[in-house]
Amino acid sequence: MKFRYAAAGALLLATVLHAAEHRLAASPETVVIGNYWSESKPVLTIQSGDTVTIETVGTASVAALERLNVPADQIPESLRAITKAKLDRGPGGHILTGPIFIEGAEPGDVLELRIEKITLPVPWAYNAFGPTSGFLTEDFKTRFSKVIPLDRERMRANFAPGISVPLHPFFGSMGVAPPAAAGRINSAPPGIHAGNLDNRNLVAGTTLFIPVHVKGALFQVGDGHAGQGDGEVDITGLETPLIGTFRFVVRKDLHLTWPRAETPTHYIVMGTDEDLTVAAKVAVREMIDFLVTTRGLSKEDAYSLSSIAADFAITQLVDGKKGVHGMIAKSIFQ
Repeated sequence: MKFRYAAAGALLLATVLHAAEHRLAASPETVVIGNYWSESKPVLTIQSGDTVTIETVGTASVAALERLNVPADQIPESLRAITKAKLDRGPGGHILTGPIFIEGAEPGDVLELRIEKITLPVPWAYNAFGPTSGFLTEDFKTRFSKVIPLDRERMRANFAPGISVPLHPFFGSMGVAPPAAAGRINSAPPGIHAGNLDNRNLVAGTTLFIPVHVKGALFQVGDGHAGQGDGEVDITGLETPLIGTFRFVVRKDLHLTWPRAETPTHYIVMGTDEDLTVAAKVAVREMIDFLVTTRGLSKEDAYSLSSIAADFAITQLVDGKKGVHGMIAKSIFQ
């Protein structure tokens, strides 16, 4: 049985067959800066099964890009317009396109987010850290920033002479509104709403499953990366604007506490917490629950298989709440 649950296949097919396609550009009218919140006003309303192609503008400021001599015609006009607008901000700093209201999504449901396509609209990425950011603040006391050229044909980042890094574009932040009682939360720490997971495995062709906490889910996306390593230790990856195409499906047959994901080859569970050990325990318990509920294993066998066949990795160390994800290969299930 797949995580998507074969029993729901006919319903999902019917949903997709009646789907519409939408486009959502980034503009001062269609972004939220620095928060996920149940009271944010939707900028687009869609039906379950619809696809939306969404523009995001990244995290680097216009001033920083100009200081680093990025050509004027390579700085998105949408970022310039958002920068000039007097927008409500905070408490975090991410520019997130949305929110999108998905009809039929109710608290207790799961939003199935199929990441169908991701494109790189500009030939550069940005990396930066400062004395109060990153994992090693005691070691690095000055500000640093650089622009890294992207070869979009070869899908490589030219980091330095003799150093070429493969690209795997993904959105660092994809999430829904938290429960109303949480209020307006900072966009930086990930959590049960997903948000700033910074999980480099969530590339095109993968699916993210997010618990829904408020009516309509209120999905937002941003923090584009052309690539990143597990850990994101200096607080940024290959930061860049991205354009993504997503299919949204409301799942009333699934019920989750934490976000999960599925790639063509693996199932992924996730945990976050201020304490890395606690985040790891959440991820391991999520893997056990996944194996018990979808594979029919006893809790003891699920714990055993998690040790034998699952890989647990540090997702990121720098977002207020640290992240741990566990991956188990589909190929072991015959």
